[in-house]
Formats: sequence, C-alpha cells, structure tokens
Amino acid sequence: MRKGIHPENYRLVAFKDMSNDDVFITKSTVETKETITHEGVEYPVFKMEISRTSHPFYTGKSKLIDTAGRIDKFKTKYAKFSKE
Repeated sequence: MRKGIHPENYRLVAFKDMSNDDVFITKSTVETKETITHEGVEYPVFKMEISRTSHPFYTGKSKLIDTAGRIDKFKTKYAKFSKE
C-alpha cells in the first residue's frame, strides 16, 4: 500500500436505520456530530434512511407507493394496447 493516501481516523461508528430503528456497529471514517448509546457503549451515530434491514431487495417485501394516481393513469393510457 502507498503511504499517506489512506485515512487515519478509523473508529467504531453506529449506523442507525431511521425507517426501522435498526443499529449496527462497524468501523468507518464518516464525520458525525451526534452520539448514541448502544448496549452500554457510546458511539458516534450516522443516520440512514434505508439499510440492508429495510431495503426491499434484502427483505423480500416490496412496497408499491402510488403518488397522485400515477399507476391508474398509466393503466388507463395504455389499456388500448393490451393484448386480450
């Protein structure tokens, strides 16, 4: 490895999934301003919107979010092309 190009500030950081409150600990150099106590130990915390415990690919559960009837609008628009 080349000297002087790798970060020196690796430390244990808690990553918190905000959608399901799952917390996991790993080494990281991410900058954080908040801390969290997990299993009696205080860690810097990085908050995420989605992680392996909430992503549909990993959980096998997909969520269909229909905003403003877009799915119905699509089905109506392309109904004339259906092969029935």
